[in-house]
Amino acid sequence: MPERSKDARTGFIAGRFGEFPARWGQGLSDQLTRIARSPFGPSEEEVRANLAGEASADAALALHDAELAETDTAESASELPPHARPPRDLTAAAFFDVDNTMVQGASIVHFARGLAVRKYFRTSDLADIAWKQVKFRVTGKESQGDMASGKEKALAFIAGRSTAELAELGEEIYDEIIADKIWPGTRALAQMHLDAGQQVWLVTATPVELAQVIAKRLGLTGALGTVAESVDGVFTGRLVGDILHGLGKAHAVRTLAIREGLNLKRCTAYSDSHNDVPMLSLTGTSVAINPDSDLREVAKNRGWEIRDFRTGRKAAKIGVPTALALGAAGGAAAAVLTRRREQHA
Repeated sequence: MPERSKDARTGFIAGRFGEFPARWGQGLSDQLTRIARSPFGPSEEEVRANLAGEASADAALALHDAELAETDTAESASELPPHARPPRDLTAAAFFDVDNTMVQGASIVHFARGLAVRKYFRTSDLADIAWKQVKFRVTGKESQGDMASGKEKALAFIAGRSTAELAELGEEIYDEIIADKIWPGTRALAQMHLDAGQQVWLVTATPVELAQVIAKRLGLTGALGTVAESVDGVFTGRLVGDILHGLGKAHAVRTLAIREGLNLKRCTAYSDSHNDVPMLSLTGTSVAINPDSDLREVAKNRGWEIRDFRTGRKAAKIGVPTALALGAAGGAAAAVLTRRREQHA
């Protein structure tokens, strides 16, 4: 894996009138102040979304590298021969939204249920979270007041707690609740990409520590999620940028693609929500999974695949879309040819 520099990386702050260059890690706040003064600069919301995406890519790759190091150690210990490893397709990947795409319902609500059982907070708080999710699913739109309130409560909960504690709770609650909520059809699509040697990433507003647990349990590459600031392994109660959402997800995917050398035209994105249209618009293939009404309309207009696993009739036949199947098969064939050339070199 190529060495990644975490200092002085050149990046861009995306705004409605174009992109503004920035040097991540070197006086970024001063650069953002300068950019914000420009009449054509990004809005405060766009700046926060960019920061959230950049932080998410940083955290996702750091967690992935740690997992990879453990895997390499385990493989070395078991003396797994190189030819036994699946061939890799180095320039293609798949990006999956989590809530109602990979997981039935909202992962943060499932997590909150587990915390309520453990007496971390009151049942009334769980009811409040669930009600806000219901409103969002019914209207398809997020209330700024609800988002601010939810963010405030979540940050108050994690402030002063260790990142290790949150990850441990995530693993327990995944096994107890979330494991049974995975959509089999979406899981099969993810496996198709894995079998083709492609990276598979979750992209979600859920905290990255919890998203990583889901990715690890499903055998995926990793997860892009909301990043909460921590110092010496303890949460400060502040977010890095903002919740990973909308434009933030798109920036996280774009940033990760640049770092990993992915060709976004060869990548695939999956989501249920019209809020993820920015992310879906980045990739060569886009698929609406269990779509809300607005995303269904967008998908029809743009010719995107639509897969709905919410009814027995449609869920019974996964029916991998032709374009997806051909893309995965092509990627697998290319990887096999590359492996053969390496073996005969």
